[in-house]
Amino acid sequence: MNGPLSPNSWQYRGLNAVNPGLDHLSNGLIDLVKAGHNVVAGSADLQYSNGLNRFAAVHQDRYINFGISEQNMVSAAAGIASCGVVPFVATFASFLALLACEQIRMDVAYSAQPVRLIGHHTGISLGFYGTSHHATEDIATMRSIADLAVVSPADGLELEAIIQASANYDRPIYFRIGRGRDPVVYAERPSFTFGKAYKHKQGEELTIIACGMAVHGALEAAKALNASGRSVGVIDMASIKPLDRDAILEAASHSRKMMTVEEHNVLGGLGSAVAEVLTDEGIGVKLKRHGIYDEFSLIAPPTHLYAHYRLDAAGIRSVAEEFLAA
Repeated sequence: MNGPLSPNSWQYRGLNAVNPGLDHLSNGLIDLVKAGHNVVAGSADLQYSNGLNRFAAVHQDRYINFGISEQNMVSAAAGIASCGVVPFVATFASFLALLACEQIRMDVAYSAQPVRLIGHHTGISLGFYGTSHHATEDIATMRSIADLAVVSPADGLELEAIIQASANYDRPIYFRIGRGRDPVVYAERPSFTFGKAYKHKQGEELTIIACGMAVHGALEAAKALNASGRSVGVIDMASIKPLDRDAILEAASHSRKMMTVEEHNVLGGLGSAVAEVLTDEGIGVKLKRHGIYDEFSLIAPPTHLYAHYRLDAAGIRSVAEEFLAA
């Protein structure tokens, strides 16, 4: 490969032909460069797992392969940011949020550097790679760090929307994204504002608040429940921190029950964040937190794990039905 590739070349288009869902991270960054933003990207030798190989092919001078050195990557990103360049650095979420937590806390957040931390293959999406590679604690860890935003897009187009919004966000951000095979939720880039939720439907009996891959399953579950005569609404809470308190309180004002769904431990994640808002405001609405119930996740194909933990559409529907009947 001699020199950067044109985005229209067959070589460029074929780089992620096996998993085109990975294109969205590079697409968002390429758009930032086109718009004149001084950004760079880096990865801990996982550019083919997160799709940044496409960005590297177009902007070789803006890409750094840090090797299998996640902690050094985060510290280096903080240094790059201190020089006026905005770095997007990516690796498996289990390594980024947990292994490099100290570097994120001290070098990035405490130092107020606008580093964009991309934790990919979140939750149980790595399947057979096992519990050591699953990331079911990262929301809890990251949202407890001061001045660090936490976002969890539902699909690739929402990821692109958040990347675009980040151009005007001067604080560090932790992006929690999937494995590039997430079901499509949005037909086009949705609007995104930090601290604001995307309200899909209002429900009188139940409002489901979901993030990440769980949004698609929540929408499908709500569709089936509504077809059976129920009144179920769905909120995409892609911005976990800052959190849309108003959206939560509005939902609580018209829904008899609320339920959160996340590919994460039910302790410390989205469900805990919503519970904190309801408690702070003294709201007595019943809340069900659905996710992984405080255990180390099993090893199996992702599809089997989603079914086991009732995080697919059928599972979310069954949990919601049980909660509605309680």
